[in-house]
Amino acid sequence: MGGIGIVNYGAGNIFSLCSALDRLSISYKIINTVSDFDTCERYIIPGVGHASPAMKQLNATGLIPLLKQTSKPVLGICLGMQLLSTFSEEGETPLLDIIPIKTLKFTDKSLKIPHMGWNSVNAVNVATLFKDIEQGSYFYFVHSFYLENSSEYSLATSDYGLTFASSIQKNNYFGVQFHPEKSGKAGEQLLLNFAKL
Repeated sequence: MGGIGIVNYGAGNIFSLCSALDRLSISYKIINTVSDFDTCERYIIPGVGHASPAMKQLNATGLIPLLKQTSKPVLGICLGMQLLSTFSEEGETPLLDIIPIKTLKFTDKSLKIPHMGWNSVNAVNVATLFKDIEQGSYFYFVHSFYLENSSEYSLATSDYGLTFASSIQKNNYFGVQFHPEKSGKAGEQLLLNFAKL
């Protein structure tokens, strides 16, 4: 196992992800520039923040064409997962357009926004990221926007006022809306699973 490249575009939360990978003895490096990209076997796009500045910062790295063309496994976490979609209602922002679904805003006024805390995740497919993770396991979420549920691309779903995609996949691209690095044993298993893809 090894060779995970963590895409650094100034979106934060890299420290807790690195700490989780260290605990699991999964080798990784921080990717800051195009020259770092090809030295890795798989990639994680972390993310906390706002879609529009995140896209500007990611564009400034020059890594977008490489991320869109790679055949190696890619995992987007939280905002990183949303960036894989076509468009976000957050700032009306065009995104990477790798997975053809949209990122939408929670609009139910009875819900506390952001959706923050533990919620159960129901895997539609347990062959890859969710291997050896008990169905309905709880993961830690912090988000105000969500990816629409898709029969074609949802790898797992969760409920918060509505059913949304808590994990997605298209070919070698994966995303999770929750934070596996803050989700205890289930989150650690998911990171281990990704490291073996």
